Amino acid sequence: MTPLTSLSREQLRDFFISTGEKPFRADQVLRWVYKKGVFDFQSMTDLSVELRIRLSETLSILELEPIQKVKASDSTKFLFKTCDGHVIETVLIKERDHLTLCVSTQIGCAVGCRFCATALDGLIRNLTAGEIIQQYLIAQGEAGERIRNVVFMGMGEPLANYDNVRKAVEIMVSPWGLDLSRRRVTVSTSGLIAPLRKMARDPLLRDINLAVSINSPFEEERSELMPLLKRGSLKELMKILKSFPLRPYRKITLEYVLISGINDSLSHAIALAKLLKGFEKRFKVNLIPYNPDPNLPFERPSLERIMVFQSQLWKRGISTFVRFSKGQETFGACGQLRAKRYVLKSQAV
Repeated sequence: MTPLTSLSREQLRDFFISTGEKPFRADQVLRWVYKKGVFDFQSMTDLSVELRIRLSETLSILELEPIQKVKASDSTKFLFKTCDGHVIETVLIKERDHLTLCVSTQIGCAVGCRFCATALDGLIRNLTAGEIIQQYLIAQGEAGERIRNVVFMGMGEPLANYDNVRKAVEIMVSPWGLDLSRRRVTVSTSGLIAPLRKMARDPLLRDINLAVSINSPFEEERSELMPLLKRGSLKELMKILKSFPLRPYRKITLEYVLISGINDSLSHAIALAKLLKGFEKRFKVNLIPYNPDPNLPFERPSLERIMVFQSQLWKRGISTFVRFSKGQETFGACGQLRAKRYVLKSQAV
């Protein structure tokens, strides 16, 4: 069956026309799914019984199967099984005054970041746009309040799955879809050069928030930490980011995972500031203290070392914030998502 959540409004209208129905039927179905959270065609009472039966035989709405939900004080991690038997993870994060959903875009990841648990399994396949959207729909049904923020920062490299991510963003921000503000949708990337250039030319994707993982201001070291990124890419990456089209008052977020004894020295902070010299107002830096993982040989820096790093950037005019990742109780914090690793039975509900 065709997954409805992978279709744009125009595609769904074309589907109805091809079956001899009026195109406005698409708008009716989209309202039921994205506005009312109804995923059973039989409950769509403004459609004829005959049409509901035909839709049930040709379109699917939810293909992901929820298999586990792990709750903690600041987050909920969902495990979903795909139609082909793989497991993906989605994390709902409780902020001070809103909810943020961290969605996965791939099963595994090919970037191979040394400090990231997802990389341990390699890349299995891309998620479809429908599988990305369904993560939101299922989590929204459990949330109890509207999820306003979405971050493409779960399993996988979003820009390596460009077309499906773009389709998912279109559904998220369109009035006929989830109708989220573009200011509340963020794509986080390791910094793939060609897709970033494409994103800069894309009127849809360049209008949402962009976060880029830096992790070292030194080319060779960054290549070692993030193996898929070839040497020489950092200079090219910064050139793209310094000219990336931004709306007024928007900034590009640079994500920097601080790893004890690896990239947390004073010289790293000074070199990072030098990398941004002359463009300080265009960027903000999120320092993310490394989240220890039993399968990886890295440690978190001391709080004192973290604060020294931050102060060096602030004194050079760079907005810098320390982000202690939420979701650690559920192994859902930054760098910890890895579906094959754990099934946390003790806290499952």
